[in-house]
Amino acid sequence: MSLEGIVTTGTGGGAGRPPFDASRLDRLMGEHGLDAVLVTSKHNIQYFLGGYRYFFYSYMDAHGLSRYLPIFVYVRERADLAAYVASPMETFERELGKFWVNEVLPDNMTSPEYAATVVAYLRRIARAKGRIGVEVGFLPVDAYRVLGEGLPDAELVDATFALELTRAVKGPAELDLLKTASEKVVEAMLAVFSGHGPGATKMELVNALRDEQRKRDLHFEYCLSTIGTSFNRAPSDQVWRRGEVLSLDSGGNYRGYIGDLCRMAFAGEPDSELEDLLGEVEAIQQAAREPIRAGALGREVHAAAEPLLARSPHRGELDFVAHGMGIVSHEAPWLTDKAPVPYPAYHAQRELEAGMVLSIETTLKHERRGFVKLEDTVAVTGDGHDAFGDGGRGWNRAGARS
Repeated sequence: MSLEGIVTTGTGGGAGRPPFDASRLDRLMGEHGLDAVLVTSKHNIQYFLGGYRYFFYSYMDAHGLSRYLPIFVYVRERADLAAYVASPMETFERELGKFWVNEVLPDNMTSPEYAATVVAYLRRIARAKGRIGVEVGFLPVDAYRVLGEGLPDAELVDATFALELTRAVKGPAELDLLKTASEKVVEAMLAVFSGHGPGATKMELVNALRDEQRKRDLHFEYCLSTIGTSFNRAPSDQVWRRGEVLSLDSGGNYRGYIGDLCRMAFAGEPDSELEDLLGEVEAIQQAAREPIRAGALGREVHAAAEPLLARSPHRGELDFVAHGMGIVSHEAPWLTDKAPVPYPAYHAQRELEAGMVLSIETTLKHERRGFVKLEDTVAVTGDGHDAFGDGGRGWNRAGARS
């Protein structure tokens, strides 16, 4: 497996200096009554260590009869006490200066051992009590038991929401990575469209997109593809035929941040009906962008799209959603509780902040012409918004290069 885009050296920081907004994390921990947090998800480990993921476990976590379970320990308002509980082989990374924390604790090979090391560390720094936050969805039962038994004076609570809110506002370096990822994903799609045409299978198209993304230093994560009137989005031996639409909806990871966009192509010359259908999708996309700015309420994004959806002759075939994007899909801000990924509409009645990033997607499942979709990545700015990777929005012609 290619490790492109997985191993990075971070977006800032240095020895003893957090590469993230520690004051924001401290504030959110205070609001949620957290005295310390134990971070165990790979995406949050990456964030709090400034872009780091250990290459040895990039493909899977299983090892022997247990698993790799790195843990980032953070005590509220005491960044100097931050620690990283690691694998023994990560001492190689410490020698290369990959960690900003003062304490790296590498003597662990099973998930209970990682947890026991945390217990010993919290006792050593006299922080083995109070409310300690964990990521419930990313903590194995055996490690949870070790923490509970080893920290009898502490209350283990779910810190997932607070940690996700910490990442909601991106800094300049993160925005640059998301912009680059988005641009490279679209470039890769356009290369596939121009280099392939009728006769290509979905599997061939997806594999070609993987290759094009790798050429651009992206780690290929996924591609949802459709051809013609089939709404099946899995790679298959289905053949792209003349007169059929093609959609590529793909996530490409650039140094830990995802560019997730969808673009359309046609095998032939699109007729007026197809132009109108994609034009309708585009109009909804642009309407949703209109209110985006710092200070706007999150609900305004969906509210701006709703009139066009309501009066469309295809309203029964249209789906629209706007969601947060960054290290993972559907991260904060959370604008609606009607998304396919379930969560509360926490930001619907809250103001958007400069540095938040949204994925906006409109899908038209037309019975006769097929699956027509655009998905865009838009960053909130102080006075409006900035769209990343905004090319290739019309009907791209198949095989133009040939």
